[in-house]
Amino acid sequence: METQPLEANVISTDDVVKILCSSVQSVLSSTTRSAVSISPMVKELENTCLKPDIGCFVLFQGDFSGLIIINFTREAALEIYRNYMIGMGMPEDDLARNHTTDEVASSLGELLNQCVGKFRFDLEGRTGIFVNQNQPKMLVVNESVQIAIEMGIERQQLRQISFKTVNGNRFYLEVALPEIKFYSLFDFQKAEIPNIEEMLAHGAGGS
Repeated sequence: METQPLEANVISTDDVVKILCSSVQSVLSSTTRSAVSISPMVKELENTCLKPDIGCFVLFQGDFSGLIIINFTREAALEIYRNYMIGMGMPEDDLARNHTTDEVASSLGELLNQCVGKFRFDLEGRTGIFVNQNQPKMLVVNESVQIAIEMGIERQQLRQISFKTVNGNRFYLEVALPEIKFYSLFDFQKAEIPNIEEMLAHGAGGS
């Protein structure tokens, strides 16, 4: 596998957020076989929340700790779920039509798991930084629910990034991270990131 030199000697919180956003966009665009776009503007938050209509979250730890939340509107949840399942060959007539069904929550949880797995892979391949994830949790919510994390993180950096599906439905990524600043003291070669379809196919085949 060809490698390229690391382009920067310092990795910051926003560098990690950019890698995460790219990983989420890559997985969802590939698995739904439709375009998913990212807003260029990032919002700084005072707290992270699970919000209507479907919220999912996952904790990760390793070289640093953090929390990832994705909040889906019902329209975005159903569009992503339906495109994902149709792409896997399920007949459209067999698909759930309500965002509150277990099938929708299960599918979105699996997609979040793939997104975080891709993020971990990309983060380590590009920077050498390692994190490990917990199992994603899904909640169908009618009102905003604040999620507080007790992980000993000082000076939390909270960000929200807006995504848009091909049909214009929005969903929101929220992330809570420490103030990150990694320096490269030794030569490091950035691994070439493989095609997402190849990586998912390899994971499905097992080894």
